[in-house]
Amino acid sequence: MQLIYEQSVNGRRGVRLPVSDVPAAAELPENLLRRQSAALPEVSELDLVRHFTNLSRRNYSLDTNFYPLGSCTMKYNAKVLENAAALFAPFHPMTALLPGGVEFCQGSLGMLYDLGQMLADITGMDEVTTQPLAGAHGEMTGILLIAAYHAARGNKSKKKYVVVPDSSHGTNPASASIAGYEIITVPTASYGDMDIELFKKAMNDEVAAVMMTCPNTLGLFNPHIKEISDIAHSHDALMYYDGANLNAIMGKVKPGDVGFDVIHVNLHKTFGTPHGGGGPGAGPVGVKRELIPFLPQPRIVMNDAGQFLLEDQKAGSIGRTANFFGNFSVMAKAYAYIIMLGREGLIQVSEQAVLNANYIKERLKAYYDLPYDMTCMHECVFSASKQLEHGVHAIDVAKFLIDKGYHPPTVYFPLIVKEAIMIEPTETESKATLDAFIDVMIEAAMTAETNPQLLHDAPVTTPVGRLDETKAAREQNVCCIG
Repeated sequence: MQLIYEQSVNGRRGVRLPVSDVPAAAELPENLLRRQSAALPEVSELDLVRHFTNLSRRNYSLDTNFYPLGSCTMKYNAKVLENAAALFAPFHPMTALLPGGVEFCQGSLGMLYDLGQMLADITGMDEVTTQPLAGAHGEMTGILLIAAYHAARGNKSKKKYVVVPDSSHGTNPASASIAGYEIITVPTASYGDMDIELFKKAMNDEVAAVMMTCPNTLGLFNPHIKEISDIAHSHDALMYYDGANLNAIMGKVKPGDVGFDVIHVNLHKTFGTPHGGGGPGAGPVGVKRELIPFLPQPRIVMNDAGQFLLEDQKAGSIGRTANFFGNFSVMAKAYAYIIMLGREGLIQVSEQAVLNANYIKERLKAYYDLPYDMTCMHECVFSASKQLEHGVHAIDVAKFLIDKGYHPPTVYFPLIVKEAIMIEPTETESKATLDAFIDVMIEAAMTAETNPQLLHDAPVTTPVGRLDETKAAREQNVCCIG
């Protein structure tokens, strides 16, 4: 098989490399020599520039349009944060692990140490590790810390279960299951949060942890959260905070103050660093004092002289969870984001995010069913059940939005809402942008009544129309092979 490069023309080139002036130290073994030339494209520099520029113009990003993807906190990433990350570019992330490297990397280690201190303050934790490379990775780290805690107390065989709400992110039960726990799922009550009475019945001394997102995936803050954490602790269970929705409560509530013992923080959601197709994420994990001995090693510590050191491996630690201390450039961007905004700025971020979500909720609830009609936090969750009366599903509304220039919101999640449409505007969008989006959502609702086929046919303005998404997931074809 040979890769097909549609732009390639034999003999065309975009650069001429100088003749190598490095003498060959030794002949390569015969078995390592290439048998035929690499099938590389032959294109001019102009062809290359136009190819990738045109590809970028087809991409949907926050730099081009509104991205109301619920539960993802797709806020605008200020370009100054990229400049901050570039300051650390000369330092290889493994340098500190080389002989004498710690002295050379005092600035880098200091930044990571300070970031951990700031995240601990924001979340109400006592110490933070920056090693986990993503939110789910941080979540897995957190549940391993909980398992290590119970093992150290001699309860490894006794603790068998992890409790999760039925509205939880799918990674919660998945992480707990991978760590060896069985899952107890508690249904959602009419008030939109985990049913407190059913939770009480589910709790027992064999529960290792309760994993919650607060506010939850319905965008609602649980008014019983302190009572829930007290009940969990009475059974020697730990409280795990899924930090996906932290953008709603910064400066308002510290998870550690309402009883959470472990938290992962999605830097790529809350603290202004790209994620998804835009770049890597990061999932630092914060813990209360009792869990510090189990944190990943090596830890960055500061001595009495103000020098940053790497603490040697200690018994009890769950060991490394990543090379070095996480996605370093993401840490640098988050550090700059927090420094620039400061305490009052972070509070304003959450206030604006909540205001924007409630504005959308109030303007659209006359057109889409609102299963839980109450003040929301950072996101609001509608149902397309009204539209379903005309044969229009949530996915049809989503595809219609594409034709109108908008990335669709999250649909069909959380699973407890029929035909769910989850919208998270974040704090970075203006009222004008929200109004334009709301107008299109209203147009979709009206079109569902007058011309539902138009929504069924969408999208019609894209290079590829309506896909069989199930087949695409099962039969992936990500490259062109001839």
